[in-house]
Amino acid sequence: MKIRILATTLLITLAGCDNQSKVAEASDSDETDSSIANAQFEKSDKRINKFLDQLDDPNTTQEVRIQILCKDYSTEYKTKYMPALMKLSPSEYTEAKLLSDLDIALDYYKKKDKIHC
Repeated sequence: MKIRILATTLLITLAGCDNQSKVAEASDSDETDSSIANAQFEKSDKRINKFLDQLDDPNTTQEVRIQILCKDYSTEYKTKYMPALMKLSPSEYTEAKLLSDLDIALDYYKKKDKIHC
């Protein structure tokens, strides 16, 4: 009888330890996902700011402006910036709101630089 009680206690203890390690792994995974999203966001934000600096620079050629406005900016924004931002702050940003912000920015520069894609 004592052996059964000891064995049951040992099993419960092991099961508890196993559950704690799974919780720790899950929180580590969340932290890793958040770190990855944060790094992706920062990298993408720098790239988008570089595009904006180029668009604001009067020495940027029209060909470069067209490349940025018609391809590079929206690709970077939609594939990297938006997903990372929505992962970091899901309650603050929606896909519709971010796409609207993208359209506003692109429309402003296209109109300013007389570019049609």
